[in-house]
Amino acid sequence: MAADIPPQLQNQLRQLQELQQQAQVVIQQRGQIEAQLREVERTLEELAKLEAGATLYRSVGSLLIRVKDAETLKKDLEEQKETMDVRLQSAKRQETRLRERLTSLQRELQAALGGPGEG
Repeated sequence: MAADIPPQLQNQLRQLQELQQQAQVVIQQRGQIEAQLREVERTLEELAKLEAGATLYRSVGSLLIRVKDAETLKKDLEEQKETMDVRLQSAKRQETRLRERLTSLQRELQAALGGPGEG
């Protein structure tokens, strides 16, 4: 059947598959960023509930390191949250662009193949 499809359509089908794969990767990345962001937000919430002078530990790899300065930890977490917010917005924009391109390419292919939506 591939021999029956003109080279231009074959190329568009390849592009469609590549866009679908890219979209899946971006969606997975967005999910990971959202999970990390929720974790940082929960940590900041719990940090705000602690009494002054409470003993804090930070996870570094498989170690727990005692934190001597809670304010520095809080600032680090807030900076990390801001960075993740920017990354999340970027991933959402990229996902939107990919979805738009996918929709457009699908319409082009449907029209070229005489599928639904034509006319």
